[in-house]
Amino acid sequence: MKPTIQIVAVCSLAAMLAGCGSSGSSTTSSTVTTASVSGYVADGYLRNATIFLDLNNNLQLDPGEPNTTSGPGGFYRLTNFDPALMQYPVVVLAQAGVTYDEDTPNQPIANSYLLCAPAGGTEFISPISTLVQQRMTADPTLTLAQAVEQVRQELGLPVGTNPLGNYITGNNTALHSMAQEMVALMMEQRAQIMQNSDGTGVDPVKYRSMIQTMSQYMTQLYQNVTAEPAVQAVFRQTMRERITAGFTR
Repeated sequence: MKPTIQIVAVCSLAAMLAGCGSSGSSTTSSTVTTASVSGYVADGYLRNATIFLDLNNNLQLDPGEPNTTSGPGGFYRLTNFDPALMQYPVVVLAQAGVTYDEDTPNQPIANSYLLCAPAGGTEFISPISTLVQQRMTADPTLTLAQAVEQVRQELGLPVGTNPLGNYITGNNTALHSMAQEMVALMMEQRAQIMQNSDGTGVDPVKYRSMIQTMSQYMTQLYQNVTAEPAVQAVFRQTMRERITAGFTR
């Protein structure tokens, strides 16, 4: 689903007073151009997650930032904002007690976490899109296509595979499992990352440090999902230690 530009015609005040668009009256009108973007948010599909354009790069929803809430199947639509804002990344807040992961649909998630996607890559926002956004944040000279290709190569995905694709409808169980593992690690760091008792607010420095660590070891994260359970457990503990160590650097 591609971002769309909507054209909305708005009658001027003088025209409205005269009867907007009515015959026999002299009216003037102006045209306002607005933008919209839509897609899906997932580890599993996330319902009741908050989605917003991060205009000041602080990873939290501020007054004036376009925002919406995801519905069933993780679908979201941000509408009626200035097209100039299409350049900003999209952030998803999955909030404890509020957001439901449809992998386990009968209870809300226990701990809050964030996902991100770069501008132009917002059709499927997931832990994998978060890795792509991290690459572009770390190296602003990268284009979206270059960042996507870096992630594809490091995950060892076949040529032509889009890491930003929907791994649920695509039945890519390995990527889905990797996303679940990343979210589990994120949720474990809630006390370090999320600042408020209601699961909102974020420490941007620590959050980016955590995602940078995951990005650094994304190849191993992907490979670990098919390892023996004992190996998975050892690697998971190693990742916890690496993430924690990154907070003190």
